[in-house]
Amino acid sequence: MLNKIKSTIKAHFPAPEVQAHCDGPCGVYDPASARIAAEAVLSMTKKIMALDVPDPSNKEATVAYLNTVSRYVAIKEEQAHLAKTELLVLWTDYFKPVHLEQYPDLHDTFWKAAKLCSATKVAVSLEDATALMDAIQNIHNIFWSTKNRDVTYYTAS
Repeated sequence: MLNKIKSTIKAHFPAPEVQAHCDGPCGVYDPASARIAAEAVLSMTKKIMALDVPDPSNKEATVAYLNTVSRYVAIKEEQAHLAKTELLVLWTDYFKPVHLEQYPDLHDTFWKAAKLCSATKVAVSLEDATALMDAIQNIHNIFWSTKNRDVTYYTAS
């Protein structure tokens, strides 16, 4: 019964066909959001590595240390996930087949960058965090070249 009503409404009031490159046709894309998140990952990685492990017999210092490590790791995890999300949206929603013709390694570039996001969550690795920043710089350069714009890559820190 409900399907019949639905079909009748569609027949009398057909919706126009629309096309969009993403869920919402905003057209606003920029790899900067991925860079900012990755930069936070790099910063937290450096901060974790710089922490001094306290004497285990000093309960107060150990608790403070564990609290700080937990906070830094939570931020690193959150920002790595955010960077990955931002990269995947850019990859799947902005880039089109014409871009793949220009940059045949585009899929591999994004795949490896997404894998680096995961790697920075799995371990506390300055090498992986730095490689993620390098990958995002490469994506920045590719992205802006597809728009025929020369946008300087910079970091906040």
